[in-house]
Amino acid sequence: MEYRVETLIQADPERIWPILADAPSWPEWNSGVERVEGQIAPGERIKVVSELNPGRAFPVKVTELEPGRGMTWTGGMPLGLCKGVRTFELRPEADGATRFTMQERFSGPLLALMGRSIPDLSPSFDQFARGLKERAERGG
Repeated sequence: MEYRVETLIQADPERIWPILADAPSWPEWNSGVERVEGQIAPGERIKVVSELNPGRAFPVKVTELEPGRGMTWTGGMPLGLCKGVRTFELRPEADGATRFTMQERFSGPLLALMGRSIPDLSPSFDQFARGLKERAERGG
């Protein structure tokens, strides 16, 4: 199971990265995120509370981080029984714009069972990309 969104942002990665890396401020520009607890840094654990399931925090670990380029978050059940890996990527384009991609892949032996309880993330992914684009293009 996979969800993905991609958009072209008329700003360079250096302008976009500080917005993307400051997860506690995401609710300011993305109404789909109620709050993010913790700081984005390598190896750190953060909790995301979204409008899709406001009563539940989704704990994830920042497993990869390359400032100005992207990051990867990993979460799920112990022993990889059901795992989600979310990647955020900023790729500069020749015209000075940046291609932003966010993707989440779910896997694991319990995915067939758990997959039915995972909501459709497409609308929230679209909302996230739209909010990031608007925030970055108006100057952060």
